[in-house]
Amino acid sequence: MSSDTSFELHPKPAWTDSTVFWIAGTVAFVVVWYAIYGQLVPFSEWFVSLLPLVRGSHLEEAIKFFVYDTPKVLMLLTLVVFAMGVVRSFFSPERTRALLAGRREGFGNIAAATLGIFTPYCSCSAVPLFVGFVSAGVPLGVTFSFLIAAPMINEVALGLLFALLGWKVALTYLGFGLGVAIISGWVIGRLHLEGWLQEWVRNVRSSASDYQPDQITIVDRIKAGIEAVREIVSKVWMWIIAGIAAGAFIHGYVPADLLATIMGRDAWWSVPAAVLLGIPMYSNAAGIIPVVEALLGKGAALGTVLAFMMSVIALSLPEMIILRKVLSVKLIIVFVSVVAFGILAIGFLFNALFT
Repeated sequence: MSSDTSFELHPKPAWTDSTVFWIAGTVAFVVVWYAIYGQLVPFSEWFVSLLPLVRGSHLEEAIKFFVYDTPKVLMLLTLVVFAMGVVRSFFSPERTRALLAGRREGFGNIAAATLGIFTPYCSCSAVPLFVGFVSAGVPLGVTFSFLIAAPMINEVALGLLFALLGWKVALTYLGFGLGVAIISGWVIGRLHLEGWLQEWVRNVRSSASDYQPDQITIVDRIKAGIEAVREIVSKVWMWIIAGIAAGAFIHGYVPADLLATIMGRDAWWSVPAAVLLGIPMYSNAAGIIPVVEALLGKGAALGTVLAFMMSVIALSLPEMIILRKVLSVKLIIVFVSVVAFGILAIGFLFNALFT
């Protein structure tokens, strides 16, 4: 009797049927994903062969690129977002803010930029995050390091770069992207521009609340991955298709010689032109990477293309408009100037190193 009571009071931890079901379902999803992904090349070739197209024509090349890249990028995006959605379940705005609050500049910039990789918030979150960080005592420069890294070096960008262009490009982009975020934030912090925040932001006081770590189960984390897929893919799939369509046009119709002249390493003005071209555009990492893939395939210089990509993601005009709610025009100009200088340096350096 006593042994039974002891067993009831101290039950052994065990997975429930629900946990096993969700894990088994996740494994089955990955297996099916891999099987379908492996058939994309023969499927695209078979599909294009059914169309009344002149073999080897520009139109056929463009359509072949579109038919193959559309499911490929969407499938890669789904898998990467799901995996990183699980990873992101270990973080939250409250935890991120708690980790950065009180950090000194230097180490704080490094920590903030690194956290930005794993907490990729969109431009819509810029204002509440900015106010939350400032109110929690996070230094201005540290906050900027986070806000630069979060959209520019997020897990979607790195995952797609790795899958489409290889680990060397992805790792190089990661290293130099972190450098831009860290150094830009440090420079802005050294300028001591807190007085250039909007007055209402300066007057914000932290409503102190200790962060309590969530008790999240494996099933909760899997559901977080599924929710991330539902939320992110539903918002960006149109941009991805638009990006692939642009990439298909470049792949099929733009002459390699012309593109190499405009975005080649020998044209000194190509990097600043790419940055200026990218700023007014609006896209996210997933939408711009198919364009990057097509540009590189046509012989465009790696540094010029990455400078274009960084400017589109980190200096987009819509994000600047949103940040105008919390930053003065003078501070936005400093922010854009410092980040643009870092991107230019990366573009020129890449073009010098990679022939």
